[in-house]
Amino acid sequence: MTHAVIYHNPRCSKSRQTLALLEEKGCDITVVEYLKDAPGRDEIHQLMAQLGLTDPRDMMRTKEEEYRQLGLAALQGEALIQAMVTTPKLIERPIVVIGERAVFGRPPENVLELI
Repeated sequence: MTHAVIYHNPRCSKSRQTLALLEEKGCDITVVEYLKDAPGRDEIHQLMAQLGLTDPRDMMRTKEEEYRQLGLAALQGEALIQAMVTTPKLIERPIVVIGERAVFGRPPENVLELI
């Protein structure tokens, strides 16, 4: 059985659809409600590596009001990672990790490449 970790926001339709797809495929799923249990700096670095990202901004929801309010457009690197640690709402969702790789579940079918 494939084990999947989903960084999930139950209020997000894409996140719910991605979770349902993983369930449909019979995956053993660990659900991380990242708004309640925010990932730390090291975990964000690990997720970025698993996603194949080098720029933290590629893991951020840049259209969120908090992004603008915090002035994140002018920042880079570790400052953006720290913003995701302190304001996890900025993290793109959902993220699914299977093995050593991860994908964004937008669209939910992206997870099929990992299964």
